[in-house]
Amino acid sequence: MPHTETPGTEAVPATRLRWWTELPLILLVYACYSAGRLVVRGDVADAVDHGLAILRVEQALFLNAEHPLNRLFTREPWIGIPADFWYASLHYLVTPAVLIWLFRSHAVRYRAARTWLMTSTFIGLIGFTLLPTCPPRLLDASHGFVDTMAHYSSYGWWGGEASAPRGLGGMTNQYAAMPSLHVGWALWCGVILWKYGRTRLTKTAAVVYPLVTTIVVMGTANHYFLDAVAGAAVMGAGLLLAPRVMRCADLAKARYLPRYAPAPAAPSATHSPIVSAGCQTSAGERIPRQRHPESPYGPGTEPGASPSDAGESAPAPAR
Repeated sequence: MPHTETPGTEAVPATRLRWWTELPLILLVYACYSAGRLVVRGDVADAVDHGLAILRVEQALFLNAEHPLNRLFTREPWIGIPADFWYASLHYLVTPAVLIWLFRSHAVRYRAARTWLMTSTFIGLIGFTLLPTCPPRLLDASHGFVDTMAHYSSYGWWGGEASAPRGLGGMTNQYAAMPSLHVGWALWCGVILWKYGRTRLTKTAAVVYPLVTTIVVMGTANHYFLDAVAGAAVMGAGLLLAPRVMRCADLAKARYLPRYAPAPAAPSATHSPIVSAGCQTSAGERIPRQRHPESPYGPGTEPGASPSDAGESAPAPAR
């Protein structure tokens, strides 16, 4: 009978992932992300030109979600202040929390999801390098945008320059608006929660978190709508490239890392199969229906043979 594998019972990878190897890897990727934002600042004039070009494209496509949202966030502190906290904090809290949850609860799925996230992040770094973009909040005031994080800086831990802590705004690359990894990472969290969450709360969070993040990045004047679209596109590209990245990583590991094969076990008599299952027969005892090779009697007619030992064609004994 052919063996069928029950869905959800896939085999665990041969190499078990450990948190003490995963944590340095994640920190390394985040360090590259931060270093890329810090080192690749680009030319300010080019960044402003790129930002204005995005605005012109959106106007040609009749897309103008940023202005009404930004006016709403600026006019209503009860919306603008929580939105600033959302933008400045959740980006760095929710994504690691989802990674840890996936690592602990769905270890078989963790490696592919982590590779997807990291691949997309590196693609985003390439975007920051090739296309430095001025966010709406840093454009001239004549374009109608207000930096809500600077507007409400007295309510939060961030400074007026960026979402970084006070005094550290100058250490960040403020012209890394394209693509929006805030939206990209939120989309990744939403997909993971929707796919592997089992409760109604996780399903709701899977939809609400990326949707609200997209609204927040535009309302706080940190990103254009097309930045959010580009962030989603980056995540799509990372999803397509993640299997190839994992294959390359496996090939490199097999080539450059030593493999220790387990020593073969010594043959032992205790491992030989016991046909009789521990039962023994005495000398001269025969199995029923077994004919003695030297017996002159027919089958079932040996001395002491019971009628049941004879074949089906044997006549019943006379009474």
